[in-house]
Order: sequence, then C-alpha cells, then structure tokens
Amino acid sequence: EQPPDYEYIARTTAAAIGYSDSIVGMNAMDPAECQVKIAINNQSPDIALGVDTDGAGDQGIMFGFACDETEAFEELQGRFFPLSAALAQRITRRLTIVREEGLLEWVRPDGKSQVTLEYDEGGTVRRIDTVVVAIQHAHDLLTRFDGSIENEQKFVRSQIIEHVIHHAVPEGLIDEKTRILVNGTGRFADPGGPATDAGLTGRKIIVDTYGGVGRHGGGAFSGKDPTKVDRSAAYASRWAAKHIVAAGLATKVEIQLGYCIGVAEPVSFNIDTFGTAIIDESSIESIVNDVFDFRPKSIIEALHLTEPVYGPTSSGGHFGRVPYNGFFRWEELDETKLARLKSIL
Repeated sequence: EQPPDYEYIARTTAAAIGYSDSIVGMNAMDPAECQVKIAINNQSPDIALGVDTDGAGDQGIMFGFACDETEAFEELQGRFFPLSAALAQRITRRLTIVREEGLLEWVRPDGKSQVTLEYDEGGTVRRIDTVVVAIQHAHDLLTRFDGSIENEQKFVRSQIIEHVIHHAVPEGLIDEKTRILVNGTGRFADPGGPATDAGLTGRKIIVDTYGGVGRHGGGAFSGKDPTKVDRSAAYASRWAAKHIVAAGLATKVEIQLGYCIGVAEPVSFNIDTFGTAIIDESSIESIVNDVFDFRPKSIIEALHLTEPVYGPTSSGGHFGRVPYNGFFRWEELDETKLARLKSIL
C-alpha cells in the first residue's frame, strides 16, 4: 500500500487557505519559496505496548466544559458554550466567508478575534464590552486613499463592523459603549501569515477550546491521533458536559479526567457544577459514569475518531461547533443519553 502524498497534501491545504501568492505571505505551491520536510516514523514500541492493549496513549489531565450562555440567542442555541468564545468563533468564520465569497476582496487569510463580555452580579451576560479583530488586508488598499493610513483604517474598520461583526453578533449585545478595535496597530497589510509570524501547531489551545472559560490540561489536539487522550478524552469530556447542561442537570459544568499511559480506565474523574446543579454532584457523577464510557477505545468508537474528521477542526475551534456530515460528533446530543441523564430528576 502506497503512503499518502504528504507533500501534496501540505501544499494544497496551505494554498486552499489562501497562501498561494508570495504577495499575501507564501506561495505554497512553489518549491523554491515553500519547502516541505517529511519526517514520519512509527510510534515508539514502548508506547505501543499500552496503546495496542487499548490503554491511554499518554498520561495527563483533560477537561470538558459546557454552559447555557449561548442558549439565550436563537442563532446560537444548541451550542451550550461560553458566549465570548462562540462570538469570537463566529467572527473569525465570517472573516473567511467574506474573503472566499469576494464580499471584501481586500481581505486576506490571516485574521483573529477576541470578545470581552460584561456580566451582572448574578453572572448573567449584560453586554459586550470589547470586540477585537485583526485582519490582514491587501497592501495596495492604501492607494485608494491617497496614502492616508488614517482613512484606510477608517474604511477597514467600517467594513469589518458592517460585513463581519454586525453579521456575526446577535442584536442587543453591542451598545454605544462597546469598544470595537480593528487592527490595533493601524495597518495589517500584506504580507501576513507565515511570512510575518511563523506560528506552531498547538499554540492556540485556548482558542481551540473555551476561550479561557474553563480549565485546560495543556495538551494540544491538532496533529495527534485519537489514542492520545489529550485529544480524545478532551472530546469525550466536552461531549458529556454538554449533555449534562442540555439535560437540565446544571447550567454550568466542568468535567476533569485523568489518565495513565497504558491504562484504559481514567485514574481520576471529577465534576464541578459551580453551584448550579439542581441535584447533588455525586449523583450526577454516578449517572455520567453509567452513561458515558471514558476508556480510550470506547471514546474512539463512539465518536468515530479513526475516520478523517479532523480537517474542519484546524481552524475556528474544536468545540461549540455545529455538527455536520460526521464532523464534530462530540457536539451531537444523543437523545438516549439525554433521557438517561434526565431520569435522575
């Protein structure tokens, strides 16, 4: 059996993102400009001893989180996710849409967002305090404004507010006091991406998860096969946490799982509902352990993690996403599991 054409996959993936021109930041299809080094080996035989007997592929602590903040907004219902992270995700995905559909032809691939919320004393979201967007733009955009960086910045800001932020953020959250910061240095012109900030897989572990709401075990997801519990157990704990909130057992919950390499059963299991549970947490822990199987092999089978389902997770977050076509199965709500969880009420 022939191995995959790794170089072709790497090049076409980078080009599909938008890095197909050196002006933008890199021409991924040009070997003279973009080198691809392949270094793939077999798994360590010592690690394989544990993995091949269905044990965990590493030790560590993983966390899953869910809450009901998104459920007050029709366009976000069903996510059971921190609102700040959900909005940042929507903004960044909208940045991709306006570029790919040509709505804003000067937008480039390199972009990110951050949303800060204001809460009342009861912990309910009151409003958006700050929206931050950084978006790479065409270098020659400045020629439209006779070299005026100030006018260029005003244009970029107005267009991002109109076509991205207002499209992504539900009505009523932005008010006259909300700060909207677009390209804080004034310009983010070509080139961007790898030409200006190399980045590394796994750097944005908080962006990949809950935006700083809820703890993180520290292990990155991308690039790891599902025997690595950094990935699979984080997915499973999120799946279970989402069911707890969707079942009405709590409005906010965090699940902690601990593993030992080569051992299938978690070595620790804890649920924290932050005082929001309507029954005692020990009862929730008991039924969650009955409903969900947190052994790596069972997680892999339940969530179909040996299938090619990881492409869409490489940008826009791993959690709080809408499941589709077999992707993001850990975001799907299982009616049978929900019924079993509700049975303890």
